[in-house]
Amino acid sequence: MSQQKRAADQPSSAEKYLSHIQSPADLRALPAEAMPALCAELRETLVETVTENGGHLASNLGAVELSVAMHRVFDCPRDHFIFDVGHQSYVHKLLTGRYEAFSTLRKGGGLSGFTKRSESEYDCFGAGHSSTSLSAALGFAQGDRMSGSEAFTVAVIGDGAFTGGMIHEALNNVTPGLRLIIIINENEMSISKNIGRFATHMARLRRKSGYFKTKKGISRFIKRIPLIGGGLFRAIRDTKKAFKNAMYGSNYFEDLGLYYLGPADGNDYEAVEALLTEAKKLNDSVVIHLKTRKGKGYAPAEAEPGRYHGMPPKGSVSVENFSHRLGEILICESQRDDRICAITAAMSEGTGLESFRAARPDRFFDVGIAEEHALTFAAGLAADGYKPVTAIYSSFMQRGYDQIIHDIALQNLPVLMCIDRAGLNPGDGPTHHGIFDVSFLSAIPNLTIYTPVTFAGLAVSVRRALEAGIPAAIRYPNGGEDDRIRDTFYADGDPMDVGVRESNPENHAVPAAIIITHGRITREALTARETLAAEGIPVGILLCEYLKPYGKLADEIAARLPADVPLLFAEEELRAGGFGMMLTDAMRRNGSLEGHAYTILATDDSFVWQDKPESVFRTAGVDAEAMAARVKGLLGK
Repeated sequence: MSQQKRAADQPSSAEKYLSHIQSPADLRALPAEAMPALCAELRETLVETVTENGGHLASNLGAVELSVAMHRVFDCPRDHFIFDVGHQSYVHKLLTGRYEAFSTLRKGGGLSGFTKRSESEYDCFGAGHSSTSLSAALGFAQGDRMSGSEAFTVAVIGDGAFTGGMIHEALNNVTPGLRLIIIINENEMSISKNIGRFATHMARLRRKSGYFKTKKGISRFIKRIPLIGGGLFRAIRDTKKAFKNAMYGSNYFEDLGLYYLGPADGNDYEAVEALLTEAKKLNDSVVIHLKTRKGKGYAPAEAEPGRYHGMPPKGSVSVENFSHRLGEILICESQRDDRICAITAAMSEGTGLESFRAARPDRFFDVGIAEEHALTFAAGLAADGYKPVTAIYSSFMQRGYDQIIHDIALQNLPVLMCIDRAGLNPGDGPTHHGIFDVSFLSAIPNLTIYTPVTFAGLAVSVRRALEAGIPAAIRYPNGGEDDRIRDTFYADGDPMDVGVRESNPENHAVPAAIIITHGRITREALTARETLAAEGIPVGILLCEYLKPYGKLADEIAARLPADVPLLFAEEELRAGGFGMMLTDAMRRNGSLEGHAYTILATDDSFVWQDKPESVFRTAGVDAEAMAARVKGLLGK
């Protein structure tokens, strides 16, 4: 293409650049002097969309220059880009043909808030959880070497991910000669000891292409000196490294045999592009250490990056939620029992434990993004006579399954696991749905599972679990208690204990069917009952405040069942091994299922991809309409 033709294709200074970028090739065709304006436009688009739809803002604002430089230097999708967690991939999406659809971010049927293989060929690996990127990148890099491909693999890893063990396990397996670029996006905590004036000077020097050219030239010259060249080069290299280590401390990555570049200003576009270009020339396993500013370019996010890390959609009403109430409950309980400790895996805000941290800093532990360690650490505290409480999201609790079985339940240690974000979670999608914990916890001996639906029920569950001194899990949804559920099942006041709550049909009619359920989906059951009542079908509802032990629950339900009434077991979790399956098995064994036709409504063998603009309950097939249809099917109507 001629220079005149290319110039004619470029937007004028008054036009937007972003709308003209349909692929990274369009980005690479832009002149270098257009990058500052493009970066400003990207930030404007991020702020406009994320403040409307919700999502991760501060981290994406900090990664603008880095994302642009990556697509200018490398050739994605031939080269593989892997973003740890994937929540900082919004700019990547905007530069890879998804600008027009960006307004649908995190909406049903729209773009995912994380990388997603089925969404674009530019998303080579899906994400949603932390510290997985380097293991996946290593798989790509080794695969490319075995197949003879010259593709590069670039992993973008936030410094927080280094608190997770998988990153270090993967680093231990990185070998020389891979076309692997590891970018450390440091935006909060320091990783390296290379700080101070000397390190700053060296970082500035390394940003200049002449530095690398001179360094290579001198190395080649010394090595070519007859007889002594190789030995002299190694002696100079080792002396330099020994001096640097003595002055500034050993570099973790260089000690692992990796080529290390940085630290450098990750919001300086020219510096980032220069480092990426030089790293590419090395054809080796390289670590690039960048320091970025969270919220860059948007004053509110720069001032409070934590507040703008994950944002709710515009118009969302802030309500008291289960997470924050947990923190308050634990403060009260710790005043009664000084042995109570609280543990979080880098989610003190999200799990509501910030208030406990402030009130009891001597009993609070943030172990970083290390759920496995958090659970075994809790087991150790319990074995030493303390009462540890771990607060972890349901979808993150999956990472500690072995620890729950082997370190907690097998030894019957009194660890209380508070499982946040239980059930279906719109917006974040299948990587954050809490639909597996009932199934995988139900199979574990010695474990009790509580399912409160009100704040008072949460408080009772916490106290009962702590008093019992047993392995226990309390699962509760994202958000606050549902007024409709509370007013229906707790009209007589707050619960004094946990059990099975009953709501009979209006006008005391004998129920034609009974819905047995637990958790937030109860509001769908209430709506289904209204629909059926309008058709002359009276329905009762049994609300379970605990699940396990299922034998005890089956006995309690049996005492409340009229003879021969059809039963619908409804849940928003996975069907296989879940509430319905486990409870019906227990009822069959105690004889209470005899004479009752029944069916189970649950998430059937699906990760629940919300690919339509509808409620997540409808997408999963467990909404009120589905419940009403199942009840009518039981009744032959």
